[in-house]
Amino acid sequence: MTKVRSDEQKYAFLRDEESLEQNRYGNKINLAENGDELIADALTINNQPSESENPNRYKQHGFYLNADNCIGCHACEAACSEKNDNPAHIAFRSVGFVEGGTYPDYQRINISMACNHCDDPVCLKGCPTRAYTKFAEYGAVLQDPDICFGCGYCTWVCPYNAPQLDPVKGQVSKCNMCVDRLEVGLKPSCVSACLGNALDFGVIENVPENREVAQTEIPGFPTAEITQPNIRFQQTKGAHKEMTRTDTMPVKYHRNAESNSFEPVVDEKAGRDKYWNLKSLLTSHESAHVIFTLFTQGTVGAFLMLFLGPFFAPEIFSLLENADLLLKLTVVIFVTSTIGLYKLNMHLGKPHRFYRGFNNLRLSPVSREIAGVSLFYTGLLGFLVTLLIPFDFIKAFSYAFGGLAALSGLAGLYYMYKLYRIPARPFWDHLQTGTAFFGTMLSFGALIIAAVCVVFVDSSVLDTAIMTQSLAAIMLIGLVIEALGHWKHADDMQKLGNEGAASYYRQVTQYGYSYLLRNGLLALNIGLALYFCVFSIASVFDWVLAILLMTSMLVMSVFGRSLFFVLVIPTTMPGAFFWKNEGFVDHARETGLADMPQVGVVHERHHAFKVDELLKTIKENSLSDMVDHVKWIFGYKKGH
Repeated sequence: MTKVRSDEQKYAFLRDEESLEQNRYGNKINLAENGDELIADALTINNQPSESENPNRYKQHGFYLNADNCIGCHACEAACSEKNDNPAHIAFRSVGFVEGGTYPDYQRINISMACNHCDDPVCLKGCPTRAYTKFAEYGAVLQDPDICFGCGYCTWVCPYNAPQLDPVKGQVSKCNMCVDRLEVGLKPSCVSACLGNALDFGVIENVPENREVAQTEIPGFPTAEITQPNIRFQQTKGAHKEMTRTDTMPVKYHRNAESNSFEPVVDEKAGRDKYWNLKSLLTSHESAHVIFTLFTQGTVGAFLMLFLGPFFAPEIFSLLENADLLLKLTVVIFVTSTIGLYKLNMHLGKPHRFYRGFNNLRLSPVSREIAGVSLFYTGLLGFLVTLLIPFDFIKAFSYAFGGLAALSGLAGLYYMYKLYRIPARPFWDHLQTGTAFFGTMLSFGALIIAAVCVVFVDSSVLDTAIMTQSLAAIMLIGLVIEALGHWKHADDMQKLGNEGAASYYRQVTQYGYSYLLRNGLLALNIGLALYFCVFSIASVFDWVLAILLMTSMLVMSVFGRSLFFVLVIPTTMPGAFFWKNEGFVDHARETGLADMPQVGVVHERHHAFKVDELLKTIKENSLSDMVDHVKWIFGYKKGH
């Protein structure tokens, strides 16, 4: 527990003050009376029960930023990192800024931001491991890194960059409101260190002394509607009509004349030229998610057709009841699904903690997706085993396992769709996410079955013409659904004008040629699928077209899903010139600056990178170094 120093200054102590009954969101400020199911029973710090006598202990507290006073000295950042012993590349609090006008009427607004300990913490609801807890004490939202397995979903859903995923440790940590200081009557370290008297802290909705207003909006701050954050602002100096960011994000903020609030709009700072950017597209940190989503959607679709086809359309899919073909198809589906699950699990910061993904089934769509996909895999494995056991009584178990796989696979895909409907990421928060996933399930699933049929089945023994034509029709339906979703998505994103429109701007410029390739291949695949709806594979020309369709489908899917992940721009806080500036981070990694810890940038150490490092160590260094790298890969520590 923090000790109060004898020379502690008066401004470092919490004020003993009255409070309102409700905040501006209509929620009770006295959390002890709230009865909210998200609020835990009792707070302990480092396993020490507290006996604080603070009369406001059970009231929602929050930060107050007087942007008029903030000079951008970063003392709050330094104090926070020192208190929490953070490495250079992690900062729970960071200072970004927006600017407007030109000399001599230039204006800069600094924004110091950490976790806002929201009334509706989306990080808590999204976390599959239940690493987050909202306490009645001070309304603090705390996160336990020892529970986290490093999926990073909380960093996706939070609009404020509060959760920090450490690529070295493979786990998330964040601002803890300095609850150990609050318990002894002291304000958080960042507030006590503020040189300009810009930061303050106390019971929410109470305006500090010598302050005039308590706003929920400021240029560059995401909308409060997403999480109901507990931070208030003062920014009384008139801002220019347009405020821009100094980072590489193609977003600026334009004042709405009617509401007088600042809204995000596209900033075409990169021009309108088109590029490929294949390296950043195809080797992003989210490549594992590309493989997992495509493989899982494809295998669920293929199994649904394999298992349900003979029931609902026996005249078309009766061929799938052939024992040899059924076994081969199931093996291919099982192997493909295994690869997808392996890539997802090894993408975690702590892969050996994968079992914790089921901890938050009540709230987290990630937990529900994991449960659905895991049950699908279990049912698929059971179905495969029943095919390998040559006894008639096993057939009943075959139906049971198949039914489990079919139902749970659909549930897993539904929650896979739900987990990407994130308000903080407008580019994903659209029906197109569903059309892309459902379309892939149909088209990729049909492609898997058709490919196995034409490759492994002797056409002189079994006639596959009718079934492959029907599969081509299913593939066509999936591709058309996906195309309609893309068209509607592009139209809506351009109308939004927010970060979704900025993502679309990057799509047609920074990745313009890759985007055109995806669209061209989609049109080509629709044409080829339509061809095979009418004609069966009967000549060399047909075989060439079939191979072209398969290749084109794979390339289109990889490009399309990679664009889905790399393009998304969150409703996030503006970065400073160095910190959290995507352009500087890329520059540091390309030039080697990332090797200098003081720069505050580390390489993306997902597992492909870690394996490369391991192979390099095996080749160049000692056995002990190799063992250390193996431990590093799996996140082992003493005592774990």
